Amino acid sequence: MENVITTGSSVVIIGAGPAGLTAAYELVKQGIKPVVLDKDNKVGGLARTEVYKGFRFDIGGHRFYTKVGEVENLWNEVLGKDFRKVPRLSRIYYKGRFYNYPLNLFNTLLNLGMIESFLILLSYIRWKIFPYQDEKNFEQWVTNRFGKRLYRIFFKSYTEKVWGTPCSEIRADWAAQRIKGLSLKSVVMNSLFHTNGVKSLINEFQYPILGPGMMWENFREKIEREGGVVKLNSNVIAINNNYNKIKSIVINTEGNIVELKGDHFISSMPVTELIRKLNPKVPVQVESAASKLSYRALILVGLIINKKQLFPDNWLYIHSPEFRVGRIQNFKNWSLEMTADPEKTNIGMEYFCSEGDETWSMSDDELINLAKKELQALGISSLESIEDAVVFRQPNAYPVYDNGYQQQLLIIKDFLNQIENLQTVGRNGLHRYNNQDHSMLTSMLAVKNLFGEKHNLWDVNTDRSYYEEVSIKN
Repeated sequence: MENVITTGSSVVIIGAGPAGLTAAYELVKQGIKPVVLDKDNKVGGLARTEVYKGFRFDIGGHRFYTKVGEVENLWNEVLGKDFRKVPRLSRIYYKGRFYNYPLNLFNTLLNLGMIESFLILLSYIRWKIFPYQDEKNFEQWVTNRFGKRLYRIFFKSYTEKVWGTPCSEIRADWAAQRIKGLSLKSVVMNSLFHTNGVKSLINEFQYPILGPGMMWENFREKIEREGGVVKLNSNVIAINNNYNKIKSIVINTEGNIVELKGDHFISSMPVTELIRKLNPKVPVQVESAASKLSYRALILVGLIINKKQLFPDNWLYIHSPEFRVGRIQNFKNWSLEMTADPEKTNIGMEYFCSEGDETWSMSDDELINLAKKELQALGISSLESIEDAVVFRQPNAYPVYDNGYQQQLLIIKDFLNQIENLQTVGRNGLHRYNNQDHSMLTSMLAVKNLFGEKHNLWDVNTDRSYYEEVSIKN
């Protein structure tokens, strides 16, 4: 290749989000100096913190909670005293009323009224007696645990906002992964006896005082201090594969074409993009499988409001289908330091979409106007109190679990497993809708594989990393 700078490292890592930076940090502790690549201008990926006029915005909302001791130790080791414990408070907005989340029996009964509550109970009994025998999709999975009536109120509209597809076309294993253990019975037991065994319903979590990006900036600093390299604004052009072994990666870094050679490669980029970048081209069936995997995107409209307090929650889920906004984050209630002016409040209006669709194609001004109008219609703030706004767009935010994804992913896995010096990690690298602690766990195991252990990263269960006691020690 002409006009190409050639360099290298024993380990090259694609992606400077939680997965990539964790792998790099584990490597520098072993004396290995990796090169980390990312096409964005800051580290953190989806877990970054954006700053606008001193106000901080967490893209997606990132709680730091885990029961994997090694992951928690890393967080404390890297961030230390800059962690803050935050009590969780979130509610559901539906048809003009706010419902506690986790669902509270008495609050729900009060809001719904006795007649609707009785009909919900009858629906629950009907589906317990005559459940779906084969739980293939999200609708069937939830209906069997809550009844059809409660499913339609508290699950259907929000889930379809997030995924942009009917619940009947979303795989049941997404529900089993994300809301495992949740049922009407568990809601009642939690309300009466204050028990809480459901993994997604923690009561408090840790949070960096300046947002999640603070964690990953600290990771970067420690990696570079030990001789590792983090190259931002570096877009992967090609991944050169020769006889089932990656030889090099070609990147465009701020206008310079650089070929990075290496012995081992770890990737957290979307697996669909990885397949497209491989050179020579992959077999037709693998290319076709990758083209059928999809992702949902996220748009966060950040609003700065001239009010000291808006609502007490960390975030609100907006289930009413007449609103396009899916979730509203109140960053001041995550950490006071997220707000540049204590007399004002910065929030994030989250719109779930797909790249190229109507919402994604809206201009920033159109999105801001939509967010303002919806915030006023929700009764949270008047238009006059909203004094500034900014838009952040995040492609490839959520891997989609549609009806065909498992079959397509199996084809891709079988192909990638043949490449002996490549490992994929993290949410997008494994096409797994996981939490950041699971992404970190897969990277820690990937590094162990470089030293002779044999962990199948595709089989690392998200349940393990979130609520079960797990050790990855030898």
